[in-house]
Amino acid sequence: MENKNNGKAIFVLFLTVFIDLLGFGIILPILPLYAQEFGANPNEATLLVAIYSLMQFLFAPLWGSFSDRYGRRPILLLTLSGSVIAYIGLGIANSLWILFLARGFAGIMAGNIATAQAYIADITTPANRARGMGIMGAAFGLGFILGPAIGGILTGPDPNNANFHLPSLFAAGLSLLAWLCALILLPESLNSHIEAKIQAERQHRPKLNWLQLSKRPQLCILIGIYFLVTFAVAAMDSTLALWSRQELNWGPQQTSYLFAFMGIVSTIIQGGLIGFLKKYFGEIKLLFLGIFGLGLGLLIIGFSQSLILLLTATTLVAWGISISQPILNSLISQITAPEEQGQILGIASSSSALARIFGPTWAGASFMKFGSSAPFLSGALVILLALILNLQVTKSAPQSKVERVAR
Repeated sequence: MENKNNGKAIFVLFLTVFIDLLGFGIILPILPLYAQEFGANPNEATLLVAIYSLMQFLFAPLWGSFSDRYGRRPILLLTLSGSVIAYIGLGIANSLWILFLARGFAGIMAGNIATAQAYIADITTPANRARGMGIMGAAFGLGFILGPAIGGILTGPDPNNANFHLPSLFAAGLSLLAWLCALILLPESLNSHIEAKIQAERQHRPKLNWLQLSKRPQLCILIGIYFLVTFAVAAMDSTLALWSRQELNWGPQQTSYLFAFMGIVSTIIQGGLIGFLKKYFGEIKLLFLGIFGLGLGLLIIGFSQSLILLLTATTLVAWGISISQPILNSLISQITAPEEQGQILGIASSSSALARIFGPTWAGASFMKFGSSAPFLSGALVILLALILNLQVTKSAPQSKVERVAR
């Protein structure tokens, strides 16, 4: 049940999540280069990215269960405190194993976003929930624009003498600030009425297994596309800094600014253009265009030798990410019954999490084995497979709910 205090709670939650994601955005672009400061090869540098996703994949369901049982606010405070400790570990690291320990611990404690989404579900009605989740999306967008930009400033302009400790400690300070916001300003959202509702939903929720899912080919295709797109993007994210250092002699500042540029493009598309584009093309055609742009962008990165070409390529990549991910979520939701949406979207989210483990792992290995362009060129091949699957959705769509909705 919504009340007059929920607007304030959502604003505080937005502020808390935004500040925390700002820290994440600071660290993400510079992490592989930080690993190289301690002698890591490309494979080890990308495994440092993958270990976070692995730990998050293993522990995120536990945080969700704990937040249902003990409340959203305690879990949010606990996971944010974990972020503070993990960033401090990065900031004081003096060896590669400490970096791995810090990132692994960060992944274990990465339950704040899911908890924040559960908080919004508690305090909004179904009619207003999309608006609340959209506010969280805005926090993501701003965090991934300003975070890399701040990280680039803090590391300094000299590629050969970058300061990796300061951005990490600054990110720790941001997470501490987010923790204080939640501690002082955020009330608990879970009450006896909501707890009873959660228990009732658990008892009546239909149980799905992979065998049942395999009998729904269109759903499997969409989840498969989701996996492939995330795999290619995660491979790019984990090796772009390594590629730009080797091919363009860039340091962490220049790479961070490039990530900020992609964040700006993504925000423009998701914030203003995607609604118009969906009406003009329909969701299925727009999904194809988004995936095609992503694949073309990855292909161009593999051959880029100039800033103009690289900016063109990353614009296409940002276009592809901004279009494909929300539309995939929408299409999956549209062909899923209301009582099973949570489980199906959870399966899609799990496939995405697995892709964020396997994508960087493959990217580092291919970077070492086949050269610096291999993660991007192989990513383009993965996207080609996603395009073929997308055509299968188009062929089968006339008898499906997806096509009826997308028209």
